Parts: sequence; C-alpha cells; structure tokens
Amino acid sequence: MTALRHGKYGFLAGAILPALLVYAVFVLSPYAQAFYLSLTDWTGVSGDVTFVGLENYQRLASDESFRAALRNNGLMLLVVPLGTIVIGLLLAALVNFGGRRDSTMLSGVRGGEFYKVAFFFPQLLSLPIIAVLWQFVYHPNEGLLNGFLRTLRLHALARTWLGDPHLALWAVMAVLVWSSVGFYTVLFSAAMESIPRELLEAATLDGAGRLATLRRVILPLMWDNVQVAFVYLGVLALDGFAVVQIMTVGPGGPDGATEVIGLGLYRNAFTYGRFGYAAAMGVALFFLTLTLALLALRMSRRERVELS
Repeated sequence: MTALRHGKYGFLAGAILPALLVYAVFVLSPYAQAFYLSLTDWTGVSGDVTFVGLENYQRLASDESFRAALRNNGLMLLVVPLGTIVIGLLLAALVNFGGRRDSTMLSGVRGGEFYKVAFFFPQLLSLPIIAVLWQFVYHPNEGLLNGFLRTLRLHALARTWLGDPHLALWAVMAVLVWSSVGFYTVLFSAAMESIPRELLEAATLDGAGRLATLRRVILPLMWDNVQVAFVYLGVLALDGFAVVQIMTVGPGGPDGATEVIGLGLYRNAFTYGRFGYAAAMGVALFFLTLTLALLALRMSRRERVELS
C-alpha cells in the first residue's frame, strides 16, 4: 500500500508540476515583472534601470490625467454593466416570455431563435471593427445617426457626438453596451429556459404579471448569471482602451473627456517612454479589477448564506 501511495503521489506530481511550471513562467512571471518595473524608472529602451521605490505611485496620486481617467472608468463601471444587463434581461424576457399568454403559461415570441441570432451578431465582429463602424455612424456630416435625425426633421438634435466633451464618453459607452448586449441576451435567455416551468405556472396562477414574474421569480433564480455578467462587463468598462483609442481624436479627446486608464498606460509607455510609470498604472488597474471581482464574489457568497 505504501508503494502504491508513493506511486500515486509521483504520478500526480508528474501531471501537475509541468502545468504549474508553464503557468508560473507565462502567467505569474509577467505579473512579477510588471510589479518590479512599476518600482523603477525604466524607459523601455535603455538597459539602465534605477529602483525608485513608490515614487511612481506617488506621481499617480497627483496626476490630474490619471484622476480624470479614474473618474471616467468609474462612470463606465456604473453605466456599461448596468445598461447591458438591464437591456439584456429585458430582451431575453421578451424572447422567452413575450408571446401570447395562455391561461397558465408564458410563451415566447415567434421567431425567437432568429432574434437571438440577430442580437448575437455583433459578437462576430472584433471590437476595433465595431469602433471603426461606429465612427461612421457618429460622423457629424455624413453619419447615419445625424442623417436619421435630419430625415425626421430633428436638425436641432444633430450633434458632433465624438467632438463634444459632454457627449463623447456617453457615445463610447453606448458602443460598448451595443457590442455586448447580444451575448448577454443569449446567456440570460439560456438561463431563463432552464427555470422549471412549474414555478412560472405557479406565479401565473397567483396573478403575477410578466414584470412581477421577471422581478420576483426569474431574476432571483438567475442571479448568479447576472453577477458573472457584472464581473466581465466591469472588466470591459475598466479597460475601454480599444474603443477610445480608435473612436476619439487625440489622447483621450476631446479635452480629456474620454481619458481612460488603459489609454494613459499606452501613451506613457509607447509615446513618452515612461515604462516604469506605465507599469504602475497597470498595477493600479490590476488591483481595481481584482477588487471588483472579490466584491462580486463576496456579495454572491453572502446572498447564498442568506438564502440558505
């Protein structure tokens, strides 16, 4: 038995240790290097690296551009996940329960599968392509949005959507919501289809309407899916680099209205040659993302305890 036990441990070690080694080299090692570089003044070109301690983080605290990026990412963290989840839930509910109501059943709309495919279509496009397409939509003179408003004789509502400091960030967030909502509509729709029909029939027999059934029966049963969606969308909102870089003019323009952490990181590293300072921004973004995930997991665990 002892020999078998040692043989089992040897087999497990031989199976796990190579994977752990690969993970350490290709995942943990870059993180460790980024943490170290954030404590240096490395320019990205010179081989001379001077250890400066927490100086880069002290600069972050007094950097107005970084504080503006934090504010913009904070607003995106509120608007993008909330808007995407609410719209995704409503569309999924309409597809699955928006059809003609029988006496004891909530039925889906006709062609529900087609709608799911149509909603999911933006996922087939990469985010840079989506950003380029929406650049044309937002074009002040030849764009689809202003052209549609002028067709409706709503000339006063036409705007330079990406050139107005008060509208540019909202225009970018609308693109992020549009590009994500289809995926979460399909995800929430699959979660709704797994809910036992007996519960929906019982709610219908008790006189609950569609909205009450969604809020009091369906949503609590798929709350885990909503929390997972919030974490992933929060990570997307804390980044936002690709869309902002492609759609806006200048560094976080106009007038810094669309400045985000990822854009400041890129600019400091590859434009100004301040890789150490950029690494400090990356570490700050890492801990913000980690905090978001931990808070979501903690909330999920607390709700499970309360339900049990």
